[in-house]
Amino acid sequence: MADDVVTTGIARHGAARLPSVDVDSFNVELKDDDGFLGDRACKGAFRKILDDLRKPLKKNGEDPLGEKSAEKLSKSELDQALLGEDIGAAALVHGAIEEFARELSFVTSRILKLKAWADTERIVVGGGFRQSRVGELAIARTDILLKAEGFKVDLTPIGFDPDDAGLIGCLHLAPSWIFEGHDGILAIDIGGTNIRCGVVETRWKKAKDLSKASIWHSELWRHADDEPTREGAVKRMVKILKGLIEEADGKGLKLAPFIGISCPGVIDEDGSIEKGAQNLPGNWESSKFNLPASLVEAIPKIGDHDTAIVMHNDGVAQGLSEVPFMQDVEHWGVLTIGTGLGNARFTNRRKDDKKNGKKDDKKDGDEKKEKKKD
Repeated sequence: MADDVVTTGIARHGAARLPSVDVDSFNVELKDDDGFLGDRACKGAFRKILDDLRKPLKKNGEDPLGEKSAEKLSKSELDQALLGEDIGAAALVHGAIEEFARELSFVTSRILKLKAWADTERIVVGGGFRQSRVGELAIARTDILLKAEGFKVDLTPIGFDPDDAGLIGCLHLAPSWIFEGHDGILAIDIGGTNIRCGVVETRWKKAKDLSKASIWHSELWRHADDEPTREGAVKRMVKILKGLIEEADGKGLKLAPFIGISCPGVIDEDGSIEKGAQNLPGNWESSKFNLPASLVEAIPKIGDHDTAIVMHNDGVAQGLSEVPFMQDVEHWGVLTIGTGLGNARFTNRRKDDKKNGKKDDKKDGDEKKEKKKD
């Protein structure tokens, strides 16, 4: 079968055990009587909060943010209102930040109480909302609120640009040996509005922990504008990937025979999507559809080697970009604030292995001492 070829010698899709970390949990969907809790702390929720604060002002024709709905206001416009000279506009945005932070704090606290999230020491926050001063302040305020509630956890903005993080995180889906003799990999970050394909340069010789990785070149396609069929979306991805392969070859950049995919939803080990892909074009949850198998059929080789593909949840992939910078903690997680609230929790396995190794070394030493005494 095609999906056997996809994973041979690499990893299973949606795997809980990855080269650097164990994925303890991802794509948690908590509910209450009003629906999914994540909907209270997504990008749309912030804009609704802001519009609700503006309603009484609009009645009197005194809305300092003007006629545009919050949905129509860009991140830069909101940042300008926050930092500008109009105190009323700044107060509105500050008020929305405070209310949103309380919602995010509540949802995060519920997640932290889950068994799989026990002892989480740090959470990085990514997604489109993080790409603004408004988002950064909301994250910082949420961090303060959680600490006030007694949670011993740090909330920090994700280090890489969120648009890049999903692609860079795909590096951590592959075993390190695949990088030897290669300069980069192909990666795909699939979202409900956009699909981004890129070449991720590993810079592995400069930093084997992949902390120096960067996007060599990427292309963004707003599929929501084109409203393609599922098959049309796959064809467009294949076309972009083949163009990137040709471009890399022309520039002398040697690609590893690997494609990493970041995709919404619960990813089964055979590459099918169990649930959570409702915002993608067409039915991606069909038992008859397998994206990795479709791509490997269209791109069977990269260079002289058979193409290997590994797909994981988009929240997981975005979080994985932070692996090199999370080595001072043991348990950590990621929240991605976008159309929804993505989440994943990790345990650094290499750190555990080193600890176990030290314990084993000590045990071996004690055993040797005992033998000498005998």
